[in-house]
Amino acid sequence: MFILEKPYVSDLLKNTLTELKANVLDNETARTAMQDSPLSLVNEQDFINFYKANPDQPVYSNSENAINWIDNNLTSGDLSQKIRLFKDKAAFRDLVKDLYPDFFYKTVPFEELDSINPEDLPIPCVIKPSVGFFSLGVHIVESIQGWHDAVTAIKEEIEHIKTMYPAKVLELDMFIIEQCIEGEEFAVDAYFDKEGKPVILDILGHLFASSDDVSDRVYITSTDIIKKWHDKFEGLLTEIGKRAGLKNFPLHIEIRGYEKGNLGVIEVNPMRFAGWCVTDLAYFAYGINPYKYFMEGLTPDWDEIFAKNKDKVCAMTIGEIDSNVDRSKIKDINYESFNSYFTKPLELRKIDYKEFPVFAFMFAEVKKDNMAELKKILHADLSEYLIFE
Repeated sequence: MFILEKPYVSDLLKNTLTELKANVLDNETARTAMQDSPLSLVNEQDFINFYKANPDQPVYSNSENAINWIDNNLTSGDLSQKIRLFKDKAAFRDLVKDLYPDFFYKTVPFEELDSINPEDLPIPCVIKPSVGFFSLGVHIVESIQGWHDAVTAIKEEIEHIKTMYPAKVLELDMFIIEQCIEGEEFAVDAYFDKEGKPVILDILGHLFASSDDVSDRVYITSTDIIKKWHDKFEGLLTEIGKRAGLKNFPLHIEIRGYEKGNLGVIEVNPMRFAGWCVTDLAYFAYGINPYKYFMEGLTPDWDEIFAKNKDKVCAMTIGEIDSNVDRSKIKDINYESFNSYFTKPLELRKIDYKEFPVFAFMFAEVKKDNMAELKKILHADLSEYLIFE
C-alpha cells in the first residue's frame, strides 16, 4: 500500500507503482503524479478497508506529509503509534536510553528556550525540533555565544519553516537539545521484513563542508562504505526493531559511526526511505529498486553488487538556495550549467524553487579515486546558477 504526498514523486517510484499494480491512495498528489499511468487509484474508504483487513501489511509513503492522514484514518493497527515513536526524537531517546546511558538530551518548549542557561549544557551540542525534517531548524552550538545565536536564528526561522511543511512533519513547539555525537555520519535506508529482520538497501555517507555545517547538500554511496558498515548497522537495527516491535516497516535512519565500531543514532525517520525520493540513489548505484524490494520482501545480493561496482561512487547533490536569497526575484535557473559541472551526471531533477528553497537534485557518478568534484561543490556558491530579473 502506498500513500503519495508532496514534495516529490520520482519517475522511478511512479513506474514501480504501475509495474506492481500497487494499491495507491487516491489523493491530489497521486492523481497528479499518476495521471499518465494506467494504474487505477484506490479511493479513501477502500484503502482504509484494505488496511483494516490486514493491518500488518507493508505501507509506504514517499513523504512524512502523509502522517496526519494516517493518524486520522489507519487506526485499526499500530502503524500510527510506531510512526510517532520515531518522529518524536525524545520518545526515541527514551526507547534506547539504556544503550547510551551517558548520552545527554533534554526537551525544551520553544517559549522556554530563552530561560536555558547554556553553561548547563554539554557544549558542543545540537538543538533541533523534537519532530523535524530535512535539517530544518537544526543548529550546532559550539560556544556560549553560539547558544544565544542559535536561539535567535530559530526564532527568525520558525515562521518561514511553517509555510513549507505540515505541522505533523515539523512540530515547532518543542525542541530537543542533545550532546554532539562524534564520528562519520551516514544515512541508511532499510526495512524490517514480515519476520522482523532488518534489510539494508543502501548506506549513504553524508559529506560536510565544515564542522558546523548541518546542510544535506551531498550524500555518497559506494561498495567500500557498505562493506565497512553494513554488519554494524544491521546489528543496531536489529536491536531497535526488537524494542519497537517492527515488522513490514520501512525507515531512514541517521547514524554516526566511530572507527572502533561505536555507533550513535542521530534520528530515525519512519514510514519512508530517504526523502524527496533520494532513496533512488540505490537504483542508480546498484540497481536496487527500494520500493519494490520493500513491497516484495527482497534482499540485495551484496556479494554480486560488490563485484560489479567496486570502482565507483554515486552521489546525490542538492541545489540549495540560500535563505538570504529573495526567491521571488529569481527569473530562471541555469540547469545546463549545473548539469555540466558533473563529469558523469545520471539524472537531474528540476524542483520548483518558488515553492521550496531548492532548485534541483542531481544524481551523479564519480571515480572513487577522484572525489575533488564533490568536495568542491560542498563549498560552492550555488547562486551562480540562479538567473535574476
